Amino acid sequence: MRTLIIDTDIGVDDAFALAYAARTQHLLGITTVFGNVAVGQAVKNARLFCEKMAIKAEVYRGCSRPLAQRPSAPATLHGEDGLGDAFDNPFSDAAPGAVQFIIDSVRAHPQQITLVAIGPLTNIASAINQAPEIVPLIKELVIMGGAFGTGGHSGNVTPFSEFNIWKDPHAADQVLTSALKVVVIPLDVTHQVLITGDEVERLNQPVLSAICRPYLAYSLAKEGFNGMALHDTLALAWLSLPEAFTLTESPLRVITEGIACGQTVRKLSALASRHDPFEGLPAQRIALAVDADAVRSHFFQALTAP
Repeated sequence: MRTLIIDTDIGVDDAFALAYAARTQHLLGITTVFGNVAVGQAVKNARLFCEKMAIKAEVYRGCSRPLAQRPSAPATLHGEDGLGDAFDNPFSDAAPGAVQFIIDSVRAHPQQITLVAIGPLTNIASAINQAPEIVPLIKELVIMGGAFGTGGHSGNVTPFSEFNIWKDPHAADQVLTSALKVVVIPLDVTHQVLITGDEVERLNQPVLSAICRPYLAYSLAKEGFNGMALHDTLALAWLSLPEAFTLTESPLRVITEGIACGQTVRKLSALASRHDPFEGLPAQRIALAVDADAVRSHFFQALTAP
């Protein structure tokens, strides 16, 4: 069991990941960021979800916009409020600062905290910008984000770009090229781990069943599938079942402009090139294959345990 800070733009699949994390890891805190919803709504959502699911974790308010580019509109498939419009939400959006919480926590617990980022990487980039000395103090950073084209799994916002990276490509490029120890869980594997609407009901988790209805309806209309990928949950699954994932290592970059803005790219060739954008960069770990049955089994076991 690890000690985690989960950084989230909490929407439906983020909520499934939080529920799983609460059953499998120790949550030190939840930091919020813009993405699926505005950051204030993310604070309210995290507080509401923690109350509904009896999760004991403080919630912190993070960045409200990307580092460099203009903000884009929130996602719509999660409902207007990001949690399927299933519940009234009486909570305040005021909260202590997320970036400072990350910095202070890592300083207080060197090499003991794993950061799990399941939204845009703006808070993480801001923390290492403000306090670069924390980089070697972070045990690990696990990211749900990116897409590398394995098995045809490329972008879900554009043909090239995954949502979390596309929302703030400059932050993502900074984080992925830093000296942080990073594990990237991209769409290449998250699209392989699916749960049907019937299986959601069999979890016997009424809150999860309620919030995912618009998400499932969107999937049925767009994909003809009454179900969803457990995208963000896979970042937590890697912590519990690393043996279920096949990793490769490569320096990484993120394209920050043009038609491929937000695309994650890895170095594929050892051939010498005149201009090498990967020169001097550390190799990061990328999951490109997964034992979907093992991950699904562990997820169901964790969520249905008394």
